[in-house]
Amino acid sequence: MTAKKLRLDKPKTGPARRLPKAERRRQLLQTARDIVREEGADSLTLGHLAKRSGVSKPVAYDHFKDRSALLIELYRWIDTERVNTFRDGLVRRNLRAGEAVEELSAAYVDCAADTSGAFHAVGAALAGSEEKAIVFQELLDNAVHMFLTILEPHSDMPTEELVRRCIGLVGAGEALSSALVRGAVSKPDATRTFAALIAGALAN
Repeated sequence: MTAKKLRLDKPKTGPARRLPKAERRRQLLQTARDIVREEGADSLTLGHLAKRSGVSKPVAYDHFKDRSALLIELYRWIDTERVNTFRDGLVRRNLRAGEAVEELSAAYVDCAADTSGAFHAVGAALAGSEEKAIVFQELLDNAVHMFLTILEPHSDMPTEELVRRCIGLVGAGEALSSALVRGAVSKPDATRTFAALIAGALAN
C-alpha cells in the first residue's frame, strides 16, 4: 500500500486591493512608520515599503518621488496625527480649565521630549535637511492651533491676543522639553513649570 504524501500549500497572496489614492497613501505612511519602529529609519526605502505594503514599486513612487520625500512626508504625518488625535480627544471630553491645562502640559512635554519614537528617528535621518526645517515650522504652527483650540473655551481675551500667547507657549514648551532632554530639568519640574505658564497665559 502506497502512503499518500500530505502536501501543505502556503496560502496564496494576491495583489493588494485597489484603494482610493488618499487611503493608499495613509496605508503606505502607516507601514513606513511600522518599518521605522521595527527596523530603524535606515531600513526605510521605497522598495522595502512597497514590499511590506503588498504593492508594486511604481505605486510607492507614485506617492513619494524619492526616499527624502517619503521621510519628509512621514515626519509631517506622524506629528500631525498625534497632535490632532490628542486635540480632538481633549475637546470631546469638555474638561475644566485646570484639567485641560494639566493634560496639555503633560502631553506636550512628553511628546516633544520623546527621543525613542519613530518621529525622532525620522527627524534624525533628516538632520541638516532644509525641507525638515520648513516642515518643523509648519508643525509648530499646527501646535499653536492645537493650543488655541484647547484653550479658547477657557479664555475671554480677543482671539488675536490668545494666538500670540499660544505662540509663546509653544516656544516655552519646546525650550523646556529641550532642557529635559539635556538633563537640565526633570520631567515633573518641566511639566509643572509649563502648566504654570499655560495657566498664567490664560489670565487676563
